Amino acid sequence: METPEGKKMSSKSVDGVWLGCAFLFVKSACPKVNLPALYKDPQNKYSLFKVIKLTLSDTAGGLQGYEILKLHDADPLLGIELKFMSKVTCRQFLESYATAAVSQAFTQHTLRILSVSEDFRVETQLKAGENVLDLCLTNQDLCLSYIHSLQPVRLRDDEVSQLEKQLLNLTIGDRDSSNSFPSQVSRPEAPAVPSNCFTFQKKLFVDRQLTPTDHQRFATNIGRDWKQVGRALQKTCRALKGPTIDNLAFEYEREGIYEQAYQLLSRFIQAEGRNAKLGRLIKALEETKLVGIAEIMLEIQSRE
Repeated sequence: METPEGKKMSSKSVDGVWLGCAFLFVKSACPKVNLPALYKDPQNKYSLFKVIKLTLSDTAGGLQGYEILKLHDADPLLGIELKFMSKVTCRQFLESYATAAVSQAFTQHTLRILSVSEDFRVETQLKAGENVLDLCLTNQDLCLSYIHSLQPVRLRDDEVSQLEKQLLNLTIGDRDSSNSFPSQVSRPEAPAVPSNCFTFQKKLFVDRQLTPTDHQRFATNIGRDWKQVGRALQKTCRALKGPTIDNLAFEYEREGIYEQAYQLLSRFIQAEGRNAKLGRLIKALEETKLVGIAEIMLEIQSRE
């Protein structure tokens, strides 16, 4: 695959795997923020790379099926060279891009992770070679053919590889500090999961505080299984330990299951405050085998 130049690879698909390449160009619409300059700054390089990774995870359906090959300085634009190894992933990314979800996710993650002005937003352009895909987004198959025709001709840039490794090492370090494993057991490397995210069904989701909408959705759909979820939550929530769950069931028996479930989550949110996160609730639903309810909470459809 690799030539003496060290960076070139075959332009043909490998073992029948669908391959394609696209360039996502991102430009700050805020004059005070220059994305290429942020990437050149050692103090901001990692944070901006994290923004890119989270944006892609949100809009391409997780961590699989694509790869960042290189980041290009096209001042005032930041160019992101993407390699797609899955037609399904590429299609999902195109759908997200067509609905402006990519620019929205990039903006939101930048505002949260980097110290930029509140009026920050980005403009984007998507290209495959000389073809500007923004002009033909309504024809998704044509966009896919353009991307597929532009086969990746380079390996991942060393700088990108180092940033990927840094992200992975920090994530593993966080896990190791809170979990002990026998020294003789070797664990396979897992994809990097940023500290402000959680995984569900091998997909990455941004973690956040539970909202009133989450609260109502849980109470509406959980049914008689609310007690099981409560016992899973009580493992990390002292306010739910002891007879609390049984007391809630007795106290709100006349009001019905909806109110019992609603009061359970109310107790959790009141006790945990900012730590009452969506990820903790999803984990409790997974532990109790209530995957269907977790999918409802995340507004995703189960894939058979």
